[in-house]
Amino acid sequence: MSAKRDYYEVLGVARDAQAKELKKAYRQLALKNHPDRNPGDKQAEARFKEAAEAYEVLSNDDKRSMYDRFGHDGLRGAGYQGFSGGVDDIFSAFGDMFSDLFGFSGGGRRRGGGNGPARGSDLRYDLVVDFEAAAFGSTEEVTIHRDEDCATCSGTGGKPGSQPEQCTTCGGRGEVIQQQSFLQIRTACPSCRGAGQRYAETCQDCHGRKRVQKARELSVTVPPGVDDSMQLRLTGEGEPGARGGPPGDLYVVLRVQPHEIFERHDDDVICQLDLSVAQAALGDEMTVPTLDGEKSVTIPAGTRTGNLLRIKGQGIPNVRSGERGDQVMQAFVDTPRSLTDRQKELLREFAEIDGAKVKEQAGLGSLRRFLSRLAGNE
Repeated sequence: MSAKRDYYEVLGVARDAQAKELKKAYRQLALKNHPDRNPGDKQAEARFKEAAEAYEVLSNDDKRSMYDRFGHDGLRGAGYQGFSGGVDDIFSAFGDMFSDLFGFSGGGRRRGGGNGPARGSDLRYDLVVDFEAAAFGSTEEVTIHRDEDCATCSGTGGKPGSQPEQCTTCGGRGEVIQQQSFLQIRTACPSCRGAGQRYAETCQDCHGRKRVQKARELSVTVPPGVDDSMQLRLTGEGEPGARGGPPGDLYVVLRVQPHEIFERHDDDVICQLDLSVAQAALGDEMTVPTLDGEKSVTIPAGTRTGNLLRIKGQGIPNVRSGERGDQVMQAFVDTPRSLTDRQKELLREFAEIDGAKVKEQAGLGSLRRFLSRLAGNE
């Protein structure tokens, strides 16, 4: 499986499949290819991992949208690397789903109860970046707050110097068994939180929680070409795992601020190009703003409102290939609202040469003044 298959093909669902269909398809594949049911079968384990990766992406609205637009390369460009911890990482992420398939937490991979290692929780951080930073990439400094082991009690939750006692709720097993029909489902003990033991006197700093919230500063590399709502995955920067388990990940969700001139459409940037009547009719050479600074552009004679002018290579770099889109400018011919006598004279002459019979009317400003006088406001 050197080349990644299409995620919809992996799960055997249509591209418009709903959440229920995705979950059902994944559960069936997980049950069929689970390592505990196929000991030593590397191909089954590979299919198990492939199905988990497909489900993780397609069950997440942001990742699914990115995959539908850019495919596997788009996910890699946004920092997604699949399940870095292998099978155990999958059990940590989808343990609740496996519990009702196999009758115990983790699908059989943690038979020792709640005392085993547990993966830390993933975290989310919304990062606001300006338009240019999203287009060309940047490095952003962020501060996140996450729970870390209490330094006072070394993460035990007990008062320093005190000794733990066996939890009376679970009898030291760290988990309790719930009977549902013919299935037995094991969950972490609510009293000791899976530790199997408790302290009569708790730590004064963490109050028995074992963890305290701390601030952590990180540098986030924003790759060129990212768009609003894309995610960057920082592996291992989530909350620390319990009992020696691996840490979770940090998902940075990008919020791109609008630009005062440009709007993004795929890899192109769109803007309005204001032209005078003379510029539109006669053509011109003019300077326009771009993301790289001012550029000279030729305005063809006879340009009309709505015509599109394009500057190649002045758009957004593609998040996969790096190739830049274009700058597309929509012409808007600005009709003057007030004319001097000389301008009116020239326009009358132009209309006469053009063979047009023009019946001049009052401008909007004159009409408003006339109506105002009628109302007695002047």
